Amino acid sequence: MIMKNSAALDHLFDNNREWASSMVAQDPDFFKRLVAQQAPEYLWIGCSDSRVPANEIVNLEPGELFVHRNVANVVVHTDLNCLSVIQFAIDLLKVKHILVVGHYGCSGVHAALADKRIGLADNWLRHVKDVHQKHARYLGEAIPTPKRQDRLCELNVIEQVVNVCETTIVQDAWARGQELTVHGWAYRLETGLVNDLGMSISSPDEMNTRYATSLTRYQAT
Repeated sequence: MIMKNSAALDHLFDNNREWASSMVAQDPDFFKRLVAQQAPEYLWIGCSDSRVPANEIVNLEPGELFVHRNVANVVVHTDLNCLSVIQFAIDLLKVKHILVVGHYGCSGVHAALADKRIGLADNWLRHVKDVHQKHARYLGEAIPTPKRQDRLCELNVIEQVVNVCETTIVQDAWARGQELTVHGWAYRLETGLVNDLGMSISSPDEMNTRYATSLTRYQAT
C-alpha cells in the first residue's frame, strides 16, 4: 500500500528532476548560489490559494522572497506561527518590506461575506467576518455582489496591514530605527496584476493617516 501511494506521486518526482535540470541548463551555478543565499528584502504574507504563487507574481527567484501563507491572508496577534515568521524576517533576515497580499476571488473572503459555513475554518474566518462587520457601511446590499466581494478583499488587506504594523515586532523595529515598510496589495487572478491599496507604512506616525486615506475611496461609492 505504501509503495502504491508513493507511485501515485511519481509524476511529481519527474517534474522535480525536469525542473532541476532546466535550472542547471539555464544557470550552471544556480543551486550552488542558492545554498549560500537567503537575504531577501521582502516578506510576503498572502493567501494559501494555489492560484496565487508568490515568487512568480513578482518575478523573483528562490531566495529573494520570504513567504508566509494562510487562508485569506489573515494576521492575528495570537498566531505564533505568523508572528514567528514576521520576527524571523525582521530580526534575522532584515527584510525591508512586508507585503500583505490578498486576492480578488478569495474563497475565504467570499465565505465570510456570505456567512457560509465550511467547517473548522469558520473559526479562522471569523477574523474576516470581523472586518465585514467593522466596515459594513462600505459593503451594503445595494452594491453588486462581485463588487462587494472585491471590496471586502481590499478591506481585509487594509486591516491586516494595520495588524502587522501593531505587532510588537514591527513597533520595536521602527523604535530602533530599522528600515521597514509594510504594504497592502490585492492580486487579480483574471489579469495577473497587483493593485496597490495605498497602505504603505514606514512608521507609527504614518499609520492613522494612511488608514484614513485608504478608506476614503469607499465612502463615495
